[in-house]
Amino acid sequence: MLHTIIKENAYQDSVVLMLLTNKISTMDGIERVSIMMGTPANKDIMGGSGLRTPELEDASANDLAIVLDTEDASIIDAVLAEVDEFLLSQATSSNETADEAARTWDKAIKMGADANMALLSIPGTYAALEAEKALDEELNVFIFSDNMSIEDELHLKQKAHEKGLLVMGPDCGTGIINGVPMAFTNIVRPGKIGIVGASGTGIQEVSTIIDKLGAGVTNAIGTGGRDLSEKIGGITMLDSIAALEKDPQTDIIVVISKPPAKAVRDKVVALLRKVSKPVVAIFLGEKPTHHEENLYFAYTLEETAKIAVDLLNGKAIAALDETVSVPKVTLQPSQKHLKGYYSGGTLASEAGMLIADALHLKAGLIKQDGFVLKTEGNEVIDLGDDMYTQGKPHPMIDPEKRIEMIKQAADDAETAIILVDVVLGYGAHMDMASELAPAIKEVKAKAKAAGRELVVLGTVVGTTSDPQNLVRQQEILTEAGVIVCESNNKAVRTGLAMLGHYVNDPDKTITAPDSTVEIAIPEVSDKVLALLTTQPSVINIGLKSFSEAIRETGGKAVQFDWRPAAGGDVTLQKVLYFLNNYKKA
Repeated sequence: MLHTIIKENAYQDSVVLMLLTNKISTMDGIERVSIMMGTPANKDIMGGSGLRTPELEDASANDLAIVLDTEDASIIDAVLAEVDEFLLSQATSSNETADEAARTWDKAIKMGADANMALLSIPGTYAALEAEKALDEELNVFIFSDNMSIEDELHLKQKAHEKGLLVMGPDCGTGIINGVPMAFTNIVRPGKIGIVGASGTGIQEVSTIIDKLGAGVTNAIGTGGRDLSEKIGGITMLDSIAALEKDPQTDIIVVISKPPAKAVRDKVVALLRKVSKPVVAIFLGEKPTHHEENLYFAYTLEETAKIAVDLLNGKAIAALDETVSVPKVTLQPSQKHLKGYYSGGTLASEAGMLIADALHLKAGLIKQDGFVLKTEGNEVIDLGDDMYTQGKPHPMIDPEKRIEMIKQAADDAETAIILVDVVLGYGAHMDMASELAPAIKEVKAKAKAAGRELVVLGTVVGTTSDPQNLVRQQEILTEAGVIVCESNNKAVRTGLAMLGHYVNDPDKTITAPDSTVEIAIPEVSDKVLALLTTQPSVINIGLKSFSEAIRETGGKAVQFDWRPAAGGDVTLQKVLYFLNNYKKA
């Protein structure tokens, strides 16, 4: 039976709501629960889950809506007590920085007079207008929010380019600005390598391997996953490459991209040929067969990091030794399939790419329903895809969906290898290894009882400075029977080798450019250069934990406790913005 609770004027950000939903869902007697703000979009999501109730219709965008599915009505008081206690703990935490919080743009700008960037982590429905206001205030913009239309993204990036500013995102999950982590980011040592990437976990994998190799990162600029689409045209990517070329602290430039539009890819490569600093580029899905003078092409994220560090150390670039140590396992003849369940989309794409390469698959790499690869019994799924996260916590926070997938795969007698990732850093679960370990132990024991050896291969994306304790996370997985590899590349290759499959890695020689595309290096404004070379001063609009992480690592942050204006009516908000700017004009 469904029960609805509306708490009026109790706005909370999305991560708080995810954590609260996760907490309440573990209470005895709760079949299902959804906790969201009462926006029209959220009501539709609840409707799609069969949780839309008549009482929900009266909730506004500022009201907290809780819908419980339980046969035990007596549990509702206990749920309310848990909700109140959780929200009180959040309020107590935020009071520690209450003297630095703003509730309006005017107040935020006054408090952050030296601000050079706005970080947005509010619902995507409202993010475009707030990003526009930030650009009006001459701020660079980092948009963590997703679900923004591509038309809004194009408008914002064109406006930023004309004003000499950067728009990072939307759906930009990670970034490092002059050594200070933004959003979901690992703590990476400062150094001389600058990264620009249309790939969140791609940046995380490359930057953490760079850290493990003893080098460090100046800036890691996320562009958002659509930046290299034909419609956006790589606006942020091109401007960011030009900025890293000008950045006096950056010696090596790294470019990371999921498969781009070809014309945009060619434009980016043309620009990389123009810059004076050595460049490593990876366009995931392409298998490069050559390098160019001063421009090196990588196949995997691990190769990207290693070439960058070798260039930094003045070493000659040679082919990597991709030999893996293959543990002795005893698989039944029926066990021949690999299954990958990833919280990181780029890591999933890399796994799908390597499996398709080794198995010589001409079809199977897809992007549908979260699948990155689905063919002949092999499958790789990005559990961070929208279809798994609408109204639910991201798999870097919530292990529930992944555990469900692991159990399903383990019950399949043809499954030989299960691949998983654990991503550490600010924003990620504080102990994901312990959440996954019991399920992994269970499925391995169940398979053993059925006369099968089930192999689980994993990698932990993180550094020794991350708050989760990298070494302990690796130990917990190992104790659960996971074979922990030093990179996602190594984990996938190890799984393939166990099944007798191998990736062929051709030697790459230096060749002349194979294109005549011409492009001028974009102008870099003083505002963008200042952003990359000074400690960032941020107006953080949304998740309070982002402000705390910025301050802990040497940056400045003004917390903007944003609430949707005009009762959450986006059209009315745009009208008010127009009238306000009309008056100013």
